[in-house]
Amino acid sequence: MPENELKDFLDSKVLQYNTLDFIEPDPISVPHRYTLKEDIEIAGFLASTIAWGNRKMITKNGHRMMDLLGNSPYDFVMEHREDQLQQLEGFVHRTFNATDFAYFIKALKHIYTVHGGLERVFTTYQTEDSLQPAIEHFHELFFEIPHQLRTRKHVANPAKGSVAKRINMCLRWFVRNDNNGVDLGIWKDINPSKLSCPLDVHSGNVARKLGLLTRKQNDGKALLELDSSLRILDKNDPVKYDFALFGLGIFEGF
Repeated sequence: MPENELKDFLDSKVLQYNTLDFIEPDPISVPHRYTLKEDIEIAGFLASTIAWGNRKMITKNGHRMMDLLGNSPYDFVMEHREDQLQQLEGFVHRTFNATDFAYFIKALKHIYTVHGGLERVFTTYQTEDSLQPAIEHFHELFFEIPHQLRTRKHVANPAKGSVAKRINMCLRWFVRNDNNGVDLGIWKDINPSKLSCPLDVHSGNVARKLGLLTRKQNDGKALLELDSSLRILDKNDPVKYDFALFGLGIFEGF
């Protein structure tokens, strides 16, 4: 497909799927519960952390996480006592369990108390054209306090070749303002042009069929290739095409 036709096709799919109808069944509905910036950040980060597997179950468990935090995630993170973490017992989403959940609460408090919050970390460590180095730094800071080794797998590290799909999705939510009320756009000091597409099996397969991606593995090199292709189509807002790739893969079986 010629580049101009491909762009027109994908732009039409963005318009089709980047709408308010996208919110309710998607994990992004979890941070949409809140108006306080820090509540949105914590809700979004936790919901995106468990975003693998069945979409309906991801969304359900994301909302359950907020219920367990008393529907005030920032207050819970900053004010919790050790004994209050016991109320998280029994939570599980695939391999993410109550032990991981409790550590995430402690680590988030550390991030907000010592490092100025999630936005400060990613803003500080962004580079001229990428947020991947910032994800690497975030991984390091998130595990500064004592933790079980099992929990490290739940925060991706691009330095290890990971595509960091879930964090890239979370960053899309926070950075991108789509003017349609889907992505939240609460972070103002990071340019959307630096975002990377949340690459997974579905978006990767669609991207390959469209000629946007040639690498067969879904790894860091594939993410770089896909990002380069999407930035040719729209250098200012490349990850809007995540909606197109997702929709074509999930809803249309492309």
